[in-house]
Amino acid sequence: MSDIESAQNELSERARKLLKMLVQKHIHEGTPVGSRTLAKLSGLRLSAATIRNIMADLEEMGLVASPHTSAGRVPTTAGYRLFVDTMLQARPLNEQVVRELQAELESAPDSTALVKSASQLLSGITRMAGVVTLPRTEKSTLQKIEFVKLEGNRVLAVLLLSHGEIQNRLLVLDRGFSRDELQQAANYLTRHFAGLDLADARDRLVQELRDIQHDMNSLMESAITLGDQAFTADSEPDYVMAGQTRLMEFEDLWDLRRMRELFESFGSKRDILHILDRCTNAEGVQIFIGQESGSKALDDCSVVSAPYIVDGKVVGVMGVIGPTRMNYDKVVPVVDVTSRLLGAALNSR
Repeated sequence: MSDIESAQNELSERARKLLKMLVQKHIHEGTPVGSRTLAKLSGLRLSAATIRNIMADLEEMGLVASPHTSAGRVPTTAGYRLFVDTMLQARPLNEQVVRELQAELESAPDSTALVKSASQLLSGITRMAGVVTLPRTEKSTLQKIEFVKLEGNRVLAVLLLSHGEIQNRLLVLDRGFSRDELQQAANYLTRHFAGLDLADARDRLVQELRDIQHDMNSLMESAITLGDQAFTADSEPDYVMAGQTRLMEFEDLWDLRRMRELFESFGSKRDILHILDRCTNAEGVQIFIGQESGSKALDDCSVVSAPYIVDGKVVGVMGVIGPTRMNYDKVVPVVDVTSRLLGAALNSR
């Protein structure tokens, strides 16, 4: 039995109701909630003393905590988890909002623009940070390469890849190349590296350079020089994030050191990708609260995420990052609906 199930079984109905009200009140106002406030709100006709005793029990169970010397209490990560798992009642999105989301996504000209639009929409609606991983696709393989001579030492590499994809790359070289040299190099590279993805092609090219560097003719030298640059994939972002500066508006995250750690985490990508990857094999919306993320930088944050599906396969994940004191009942349906709409928009293409 999990800790959440154990806590749920131990709680009386009135303790559950008081905990739910405490969490909701704290999310709304951000301050510790006192027994007198709960007595007024609960409608249970319990004395403040009785409520204090129940709060003491909840604190002993690790579901609430008393910050500093305050008479009130705030939910802990465990308290939020119990609330999210057993008490949360997500509000469905207004149909007009859903139609507006759908129209916005469908107007995007390509997949990259779609992902960027989705992250901006997530951030715009929730007023927090929206993040969407780029859709995973099968690796494209090289079919043919051509070089076009430009002014000076510049050459345009045109890579024809599988699935009809074409990539253009501007190469800036140490010396100029004649059209004949470019044609011969292109023929050589196409003949020897067609069928490989670009990373494998470059690895094999580097190995050939090591093997024959003492016996290299001018054609090989030209092919290796040009191929080395042409096969080096541009560094593409793993995800698109929007609205991260909005997190600075939340008082809960005003600690300068924590905020610096948070933005460094966004920059390094590793922590965010690790959390989102955990959602890849899960169904529906996943919520990581505080320390559950496994990243120290996100100890004061929650991540609400959901996978998006194309052709029956999970190809990416999206989510909202904000303080643990977020309106989960609002954020969860936004992430859920947007993930479905993004998958549908990508499917239609």
